Amino acid sequence: MRRRHRKLIQTPELDITAFMNLMIVLVPVLLLGMVFSQVRTIELDFPGMAAGEAPLAEDFRLSVLLIAGGLEVSDSDRGLISALPVAQGQYDFDGLRELLVRIKHSVPEKTDVVLEVAPGIDYQTLVTTMDTLRSYKTVVAASVVNAELFPDVSLADAAEDRVLAVVTTGGAR
Repeated sequence: MRRRHRKLIQTPELDITAFMNLMIVLVPVLLLGMVFSQVRTIELDFPGMAAGEAPLAEDFRLSVLLIAGGLEVSDSDRGLISALPVAQGQYDFDGLRELLVRIKHSVPEKTDVVLEVAPGIDYQTLVTTMDTLRSYKTVVAASVVNAELFPDVSLADAAEDRVLAVVTTGGAR
């Protein structure tokens, strides 16, 4: 009589080392690749007020236009505040900063601004404009600090065919 031997069937071990290595690398890459963005738009229609009267922070809607021809600062009530044309290929960020400081002194509670950007504006110009809108350097107690201007910047698209308004000389508040 012949004896039948049963073959020992072993279940192979599940090797998940490669999969775990993949997960260890993939999870941080996916987390870093996520885009956290917030897009806000503010409508710019607002009823008029008496001349010389400072607007309320909730009613005053400041808008800065960034186009190839320069920078425009306007509000929803009075329209154009000032136009700062490009001079010798450079944007007038110092003039913009001075104007925004004057506006901030007249409406200190205001923290938001709409930045309208035309297509074709390079990234570095956009970042410099946003930095100019957010804060400025000032001296407090014998040290240089960044003072807040309008830290809540909302981005919007400007029309492609938009041109710089007529340059004003006394457009500050």
